[in-house]
Amino acid sequence: MWQRSVCVGLLALALGYLCVLGPELPPAALRQLSASLLGTLRRARSLEARTVAAWQAAIVRPARGWARVAVGVNACVDVVLSGVKLLEALGLEPSEGKNHAVLGSRQDLKEAFAHFMERGAAAERFFSDAEAFQDIARTASEHPAAQLYVGGNAALIGQKLATNPDLKILLCGPVGPKLHELLDDNVVVPPESMQERDEFHLILEYQAGEQWGRVRAPAANRFIFSHDLSNGALNMLEVFVSSLDEFQPDLVVLSGLHMMEGQSKEMRQRRLMEAVASISDIPTDIPIHLELASMTDQDFMSNIMHQQVFPLVNSIGLNEQELLFLTQSASGPHASLASWSGIPDVGVVSDILFWILKEHGKTAERASDLTRIHFHTLAYHILVTVDGHWGNQAAAVAAGARAAGTQACATDTIDTSKVFLKAPLEFVTSHTEAPSKISLNPDEPVVQWHREGVSFHFTPVLVCKDPVRTVGLGDAISAEGLLYSEVYPQ
Repeated sequence: MWQRSVCVGLLALALGYLCVLGPELPPAALRQLSASLLGTLRRARSLEARTVAAWQAAIVRPARGWARVAVGVNACVDVVLSGVKLLEALGLEPSEGKNHAVLGSRQDLKEAFAHFMERGAAAERFFSDAEAFQDIARTASEHPAAQLYVGGNAALIGQKLATNPDLKILLCGPVGPKLHELLDDNVVVPPESMQERDEFHLILEYQAGEQWGRVRAPAANRFIFSHDLSNGALNMLEVFVSSLDEFQPDLVVLSGLHMMEGQSKEMRQRRLMEAVASISDIPTDIPIHLELASMTDQDFMSNIMHQQVFPLVNSIGLNEQELLFLTQSASGPHASLASWSGIPDVGVVSDILFWILKEHGKTAERASDLTRIHFHTLAYHILVTVDGHWGNQAAAVAAGARAAGTQACATDTIDTSKVFLKAPLEFVTSHTEAPSKISLNPDEPVVQWHREGVSFHFTPVLVCKDPVRTVGLGDAISAEGLLYSEVYPQ
């Protein structure tokens, strides 16, 4: 680090010396020397500083932004604390990790937590035993280190968007008294959406390198669980759709479908069909963004794709776990991949994203509205769009990546001393067709490529070295990406 500082200092002196000698040098020689020194000075800055400077130039507001955004339908209060501290407070001893689709006991909880902590992966599970969950929730909420926040994908996206004073936000979901108190004043909650009791979700965080017994976390992340019946049944979906007539939004953001996994298969199937009918009632001139979340039932994921949910929405937001689960559920490209090993391969991700839009997106032959996917993982983001439907996507993907760096570190702007570039500096864009090989340039960090009428915008993320809070990061990323996006009228 000190070598770079010395280099910058010497270069600055050299530039100053040039300014003094300027009148005695030929203009062409002065221009050439100045350009050379400035280029060297620019390269002497850190990769992170160069990326931030380039983002600043790339992140511009769309020509036509949103004025009113309606968000629904999952909302709750998040109880956030260290997972290891809670398990210790519950008197649970470290054990081998084991994945559980649904949690039914404290034993299931500790095994599932260890399973995902060992992989550094995010996950969300339903806790089926109401009484056992209430006991655990009481211990968690009364822990000295516990913090209470706005929770639920829809509420988090609404809360993030509400920080923009030019936007009016409608939030529909099961809003109890504590959640209502935590919400931004710019968020409007319909009276029909209020309920007497809050829904609580427990967010167990862990840091990179943190240990619990023999389990060591390779990256910071969180494990979420709840016994949430209101969100699980999507109780507020019909209220949400009926409130749109009066609110007249420019954009609808929908999340919470994953919460139905705790229901019986029959109930889930019936409710999904009712959800499809409700979403179909939203006027077609209002774009809809669907935010996905962690799921475990492949049949349910396949139903969401095939039973007219994907074709009804214009945009989707998802992370690497959800993307892989999606292709596994529908036998898409790279479906044989059991899990990601380290940073998800850009070419593999690109192939799956392309397949989603080709199989379920808008084409001349298919009556689908899906034209945009915002993919986010720890090290990089990709925005993929069907050409002719969305604008300002270079700014949108850069804004989403910037939001990841600021929110994780809890800073207003990116502090380059607190973040690092983790994205691959070289990658290929596909493994199923003749690929392009791309070398990442921090001075031009938004990379674009095209494939059969589909555009890809890639940018690295500046990863927080010591993250303060990982909960809601994906929701903040999607919200910021939407804020800078522009939809073209068709």
